[in-house]
Amino acid sequence: MTIEQDRIEIRNIEAGNNPTRFARGWHCIGLAENFRDGKPHQIEVFGTTLVVFADTKGELHVLDAYCRHMGGNLARGEIKGDTIACPFHDWRWNGAGRCEAIPYARRTPKVARTKSWITMERNGVLFVWHCPQGTTPPENVTIPEIDGYEDGQWSEWTWTTIHVEGSHCREIVDNVVDMAHFFYVHFQMPEFFKNVFEGHVAGQHMRSYGRDDIKTGVQMDLPEAQTISDAFYYGPSFMLDTLYTVADGTTIESKLINCHYPVTTNSFVLQFGTIVKKVEGMSDEQSAEMATLFTDGLEEQFKQDIEIWEHKSRIENPLLTEEDGPVYQLRRWYQQFYVDVEDVTPDMTQRFEFEVDTTRARESWHREVEENLAGKG
Repeated sequence: MTIEQDRIEIRNIEAGNNPTRFARGWHCIGLAENFRDGKPHQIEVFGTTLVVFADTKGELHVLDAYCRHMGGNLARGEIKGDTIACPFHDWRWNGAGRCEAIPYARRTPKVARTKSWITMERNGVLFVWHCPQGTTPPENVTIPEIDGYEDGQWSEWTWTTIHVEGSHCREIVDNVVDMAHFFYVHFQMPEFFKNVFEGHVAGQHMRSYGRDDIKTGVQMDLPEAQTISDAFYYGPSFMLDTLYTVADGTTIESKLINCHYPVTTNSFVLQFGTIVKKVEGMSDEQSAEMATLFTDGLEEQFKQDIEIWEHKSRIENPLLTEEDGPVYQLRRWYQQFYVDVEDVTPDMTQRFEFEVDTTRARESWHREVEENLAGKG
């Protein structure tokens, strides 16, 4: 083979470009209670600026942040009754986006309207609906309720927020199918790994153990502890994961939220938190401590991910083996949120299942762990 032939056969990376639009769907912007402190909150999202505020009944509202009068920032204003008052001229806007009063004016213009965003509060977190076409959310495209959450059967949410610059949201979603990175990046030992995509939901089912050669504190750092994870993305940006940590005959059930919202086409805010289901004999304080322990481990995992994202290339044509999982199928599913509703095709939403054969990976990884332990001895 000549040098020229060798060059021809080299596979080049097609980096492509980030989408110029933002995904259609429900986006979590934070814990609901954090917005009920009597102050307006500014959120940079979808390439624009929003303001979040609570009215006298505690209902949360989201508006475009800049006043339609002279451009004052409502997030720098004051909540007055059921309105948010602009700090520039005190125009007062209600949750529906209508200006209710202008104290110094004889009348309020009938056209004094601003954009009010569709919101949903569920499981203690606040969502906004985004659609470039201005559609309303279909009834079947929603976020499931956590059984027993409203009845106090769970601990309070822990919550962490991290701003990630220089990466597109797709980098997070790719992890749904990436079995191997759990071993190399997060120091876990996947024993079972399966994906199921259907409609607006993408599922990841994993059974794993912690690596004996590397102790990280992720989840419960206990000998022979198994983690059973059933995680589902509901739309483009919100994942709810049911986790069972089994160790010493005890099973702890927890829920993990892993979510994000885009700030620009090349940056996003990553948020995550956990709650633990209360069990007999465990106090509220112990449940909260357990949730904090889990979240500390998750923060370490996400920092490991961010380190990869910040230094990798965007790649449209990844070179894969079958153990890498259905990357292209996942991206096809993900594409439905970046096209107009009428352009969603059946191959984006039809049911697809793929179970990774972990046999060779487990044999290789167990051998590597044993060699590392022998070297430490």
